Amino acid sequence: MDMIRFAKMKQWAAGAFACGLIAAGPAAAQLAQNSDAPVDITADELEVINAQCLATYSGGAEALQDTVRLRADVLKIYYKPNPSAKPGGTGQAGAACGNQLDRMEASGSVYYVTPQQRVRGDAAVYDAAADTITITGDVVAAQAQNVLRGSKLVIKVATGDAQMQSGVKGRNKPGRVRTVLYPKQQAGQPAARR
Repeated sequence: MDMIRFAKMKQWAAGAFACGLIAAGPAAAQLAQNSDAPVDITADELEVINAQCLATYSGGAEALQDTVRLRADVLKIYYKPNPSAKPGGTGQAGAACGNQLDRMEASGSVYYVTPQQRVRGDAAVYDAAADTITITGDVVAAQAQNVLRGSKLVIKVATGDAQMQSGVKGRNKPGRVRTVLYPKQQAGQPAARR
């Protein structure tokens, strides 16, 4: 019986190692603009479910690429299935999963930080095919002293183009998209009073 448990642990460890190698590969993600840098992911725990092509990092998860950081309580990474995998599996751990990233899902205290901006939200999804990161919930984006608030921010990673949305419509209603700009403020000076 101990031999069976050891064999299962060995198979799980091989799958986790294979998934870890996949995550470190160049096809892992494009969090930073025009970067071929590897994505470095850290967390307190990692769970790999090969049947779902899923790696779940939990406990202060953080993905770094070049100068860009994505932080969250939980970071789930989904890979596309391996198109050459035979139905029913091949018996090799991780063979059903390819090395192409499908999407990353971040939840709980989400922060997306680039050299130009800092964005906070409740959840985020990076879609590899669309090359977008969508941050939802109570979204606050800051660039220097300028602040933008809404409930959904979609950023095209390659270009940095972004769209903030809110489900609230109509003048003078709370919860609409809101921006506070400081056009004449210089670094280190307090904002002028209104």
